Amino acid sequence: MKKSIFKVVMLLSASICVLTANGQTSYPEPEAMRPGMSEFWLPQPTVITPGDIKTNTAPSDAIILFDGKDLSAWEKGGKDGGPAEWTVNSDGTFTVDKKKGDIQTKQKFENFQLHIEWRIPENITGKGQGRGNSGIFLQGMYELQVLDSYQNETYANGQAGSIYKQSKPLVNVMRKPGEWNVYDVIYTAPVFKEDGTYRIPPQVTVLHNGVVVQNNTTILGTTEYIGFPRVVKHGAGPIMLQSHGDRSEPISFRNIWIREL
Repeated sequence: MKKSIFKVVMLLSASICVLTANGQTSYPEPEAMRPGMSEFWLPQPTVITPGDIKTNTAPSDAIILFDGKDLSAWEKGGKDGGPAEWTVNSDGTFTVDKKKGDIQTKQKFENFQLHIEWRIPENITGKGQGRGNSGIFLQGMYELQVLDSYQNETYANGQAGSIYKQSKPLVNVMRKPGEWNVYDVIYTAPVFKEDGTYRIPPQVTVLHNGVVVQNNTTILGTTEYIGFPRVVKHGAGPIMLQSHGDRSEPISFRNIWIREL
């Protein structure tokens, strides 16, 4: 039995390599590549219906956060909850009510694609940070700034398209007051170590009116008005819209949807 096994091993070895006339070992050439060797068929991507910008419809797999009718997907900001009390308008938009505080989604998210449209009122007054100020907080922690940055200078990392107090937008692509602005956001949630520090920090890409203003930007930590970002361990979180305390006319929003990634 042992002799038979030994013969099989020797035959296999002989088929793998041979000795040349000068005593050098010769090995077989790699098998020729064929197109099919680098192709896979399964799993196939899920088929969805894309949105239509002409009719403001979302992709078929999106979670609708505002459909133009009500704020049923939202609640008051903070831990107490309660109905979101901002003003829903007859034209399919809603407007910040600064007396009612922030609002946030009832559902919490991690990695996502977010689409949101916002408008600075045509009769806006004020200047700098006091001119159409709001914000979109990703996971309730990290602020993407909303501000009238049309011919309105302020600190670079505080204008529209900035990760507030952290990363300025690559360009200023703001539309004038009265016109709708569009944010498309691709966000990757952080991964934490056991000690609460980042293993992988949050990352975000933002398109403002179709133009990249944040390109795979690393978010350094929480949004702080005074001081520097802090790393705070957390899980899934809501999308929060800010009711800013400036005295200018309030901002409106419409057509908000999100896709979990």
